[in-house]
Amino acid sequence: MHRRTRRTLLVVAAVLLLLAVAIFLRSKAPPEAARLLPESDGIVYVNLKPVRTFFHKDLKPPTRVPEYQQFVAATGIDWERDLDEAAIALHRMPDPSGPNGPVAYSMVLVGKLTGARLNAWLDAHATSRESYAGHTIYNIPSENRTVRVAQVGYDMVAASNYPTPEMIHSILDRHRTAALPFAGSTLLSQHFHEVPLLSFAWGVGQIGAPFSESGAIQVLGFRLPLQSDSTFVASLTPALSLPGSLRFRVEEIAQSDDAAASQAAALATLVTLARGFTSPLADNAANKGLKELLKTAEVNQKRNRVVVTATLPGSLFAGPASGENSETPSAPASQPDASK
Repeated sequence: MHRRTRRTLLVVAAVLLLLAVAIFLRSKAPPEAARLLPESDGIVYVNLKPVRTFFHKDLKPPTRVPEYQQFVAATGIDWERDLDEAAIALHRMPDPSGPNGPVAYSMVLVGKLTGARLNAWLDAHATSRESYAGHTIYNIPSENRTVRVAQVGYDMVAASNYPTPEMIHSILDRHRTAALPFAGSTLLSQHFHEVPLLSFAWGVGQIGAPFSESGAIQVLGFRLPLQSDSTFVASLTPALSLPGSLRFRVEEIAQSDDAAASQAAALATLVTLARGFTSPLADNAANKGLKELLKTAEVNQKRNRVVVTATLPGSLFAGPASGENSETPSAPASQPDASK
């Protein structure tokens, strides 16, 4: 073989190898929307595209309120149809009873969301504007707080109701280095590798903070024996053995093995009690799904970690029975509001 031909083949092979490595690394990296989030106490991410694919026939159609209809008419954006991904950073506030509530949010939304019509709507509702890193940040009042909104790219919007502009500034700064596959916050670098493969919804960090009350977490009216500042790794993945269902997994990182053992025992007792409470409920679609969820729930301890797993049946996502509310348009109840 000619020396020049051999050298060319070696160069091509090296390039292909580098491309393969780059693709592999990218597959292991957090989604870009999550990598743009600022430093925070918790992160929640949802990819809505597989949700629409697997559950589009079962999802409950929300009621369209007049304010939301006006937003759709003005911008051409329907969140139910056009939002593909949402990455949300949770910022714990030092005074839960203060004007900013217990938690502030910063979020990156991806989909068919941007454009001149959205800019016009933001401009009309903003009380002030700021130019930063080549982007316009619109300051919009909402329930005694300021929501800062900016169009980051052709398919991406950032918003934050943090009391100061530093969080949305951080998102815009991170956007400059978004091509780096492992860029992102400290929380992502510490815990994203623990998120199960194929998870289309996940959370890491103090994701229980929005559900906290008096230092504990409450879900569906149940007070969980967990502290709101506990570190969690939660995920939703397709249940491959049960088509149409999801595998739910939450892992808490406790302070010690003994603390994990105590909390696991308390959670197991709570699951047993919840099964008893829900047993007399009527067997409509939602209640049947909740019963199946509790039936499959398991609580285990692994050293200083408490792991809760369960299967979410498709009936939990079932809409109204055929013929019920057939004239109700399908749309979100309101536009996403970062103030809540």
